[in-house]
Amino acid sequence: MPLRSRAVDMVQIKFDKELVLAQHFLLKHLDREYLRHLAQSATLASFPRNRTIFQKGDPGDSMMAVIRGRVKICTHSADGKELVLNIIGNGGLFGEIALLDGEPRTADAVALDETDLLVLSRAQFLPTMTARPDMALRLIAVLCKRLRLTSEHLEDALLLDVPSRVARALLRLAEAFGRPAGDAVRIDIKLSQQQIGTLVGISRESVNKQLVDWQRDGMISVESGLITLLDGEGLRAVAASAM
Repeated sequence: MPLRSRAVDMVQIKFDKELVLAQHFLLKHLDREYLRHLAQSATLASFPRNRTIFQKGDPGDSMMAVIRGRVKICTHSADGKELVLNIIGNGGLFGEIALLDGEPRTADAVALDETDLLVLSRAQFLPTMTARPDMALRLIAVLCKRLRLTSEHLEDALLLDVPSRVARALLRLAEAFGRPAGDAVRIDIKLSQQQIGTLVGISRESVNKQLVDWQRDGMISVESGLITLLDGEGLRAVAASAM
């Protein structure tokens, strides 16, 4: 179902929308007039954990910025197997492709945690972007980063062995969601071994074996579902090795 049809499931959040817009990296350079105009049409909405925000094929009539929580971008095969394409954290954008071209959504979006979103409609956002080329350049940079990530995932799947692929996935997750834990880095997001496997295109069993091996070798630790990188240099060395 499209995002709009789920409005009955959303809890409107008591935020100052203009202030939220002014703090977002894509919009913070706009002057007050543009911010006020966008704030009048923007929607602030909340989704509980595991709630679907939109599905593949839904109308692409809006773009979302994550204010709080995390969103999983995924797709499914005909037999129900899930492929996790990306995980969007605080300050991240998603839905921008369909917003720009007006075509249906290319994947599902699911709230991994309790998640607050700023929803910008296509009808209101595109005129503002046309009037402000600097905003268009920032959005192009977001799209380019997304394309680079897709290319890296394809390269991993075609050229790297299992340890290298898992190491790269953990390092990317640490870069996006890492928190200092003494001399180590804790990935502050709970992902199942199945979800990690779908990020890199390998089975849950292969992920489990690799994580167990690295725990035994003292490269990582796993506690309450959270992975801590104890030997970042070692993982980077594994990530750089090919088949």
